[in-house]
Amino acid sequence: MAGTFGELLREHRIAAGLSMGQLAKLIHYSKGYLSKIENDVKPPTPTVARLCDGVLDVGGLLIEAAALTSPALGRGQVLLTGTALGSGEFAGGPRPVPDEQVIAGMRTSFEQLRGLGLHTSPMVVLEPLKALQHTVHGLARENTGPVGTTLLRLAARIAEYTGWMSQEAGDEQGALWWTRHASELSRAAGDPDIASYAFVRESGLALYRQDAAATINLAQQAQWIGRAGARVLALAARREAQGHALAGDRYAAEIAFDRARTLLTAAQPDSPYPALGPSTPEPLELARGWALCDLGLNTEAVTVLDRQLARVPVTSRRTRARYGTRRALAHALSGEVDESCRTFAAMIDDVAHVDSATIRTDLRQLAKTLGRWHNHGAVREISPDLKRLLGHR
Repeated sequence: MAGTFGELLREHRIAAGLSMGQLAKLIHYSKGYLSKIENDVKPPTPTVARLCDGVLDVGGLLIEAAALTSPALGRGQVLLTGTALGSGEFAGGPRPVPDEQVIAGMRTSFEQLRGLGLHTSPMVVLEPLKALQHTVHGLARENTGPVGTTLLRLAARIAEYTGWMSQEAGDEQGALWWTRHASELSRAAGDPDIASYAFVRESGLALYRQDAAATINLAQQAQWIGRAGARVLALAARREAQGHALAGDRYAAEIAFDRARTLLTAAQPDSPYPALGPSTPEPLELARGWALCDLGLNTEAVTVLDRQLARVPVTSRRTRARYGTRRALAHALSGEVDESCRTFAAMIDDVAHVDSATIRTDLRQLAKTLGRWHNHGAVREISPDLKRLLGHR
């Protein structure tokens, strides 16, 4: 077997019967740049490795080789100790036992904040979410029996969503703390769904770190532990599929997506709480479009994302911004510069309003990719908006 990434790339390029120029044309990079990578003069970027892997159909071998070429990320940065968030303690003694109307009101408050989070910055909702979770958790600690259990489940649900909004705000340590806190509360309340879904959320953190192995492992743990319902298991299988795609394994990704589809069909409504996970009409197909892009199959990704984004309501700005950015990136990676710029221009307002740290991950990749056509008229036109959204002055 070849030793370096360049040697491995040359081996599979020749086996596929492609010249260096032909491969360069297929991935929309220059022959000279590809030659430097193949001759180990330049290290491969994750994007180039993913594109070559997809074109040469080598099942993740080039993605893995590129990852081994790069220095490993330290895992210590994702650990958080000694945090005193969400203690749930009240001053001034116990409160009266809340009745059903009070509990319903707190649940409504959470649903309103969650609805607001669909189309505005996470910074708008984070502090109200933390305050509400603190209140609900404190009441749960003061009450036993069915009332206490109901409150504890609600506190866990709020903590889970607070973790997601923390991630959207760019606070990975806070996201991890709130997610694990949600898992602890849900176990205490006997709620297997949130306990399992916490692993799906952690898996999502790994996905945005481009850590395929951790993404898969955590998503699989979500499916193995407890007695979670079909919807949570479907979302866990969906995340596992995205991890396999990140690793370049399309076969394993499609198997996981098929399993997720079967489970989601059997899922029951998540009443009385808002459903865990995405609220989009077809979350599996959107994720599949995302995964095809990670596999380097950008033309297929564009087809899926074009079709599915048309079904997302205009009120779901966060979803439209997230997958719209991924669609613009897929167009750019396919060499469709004008279409990429048109796609990006159509969703500038959505991206600006939701102010998402995770979306900015793809925006940075989009800016880097379009930068190869920096003299193109459409690229020059959108460049100021792209820089503004990335915080460049």
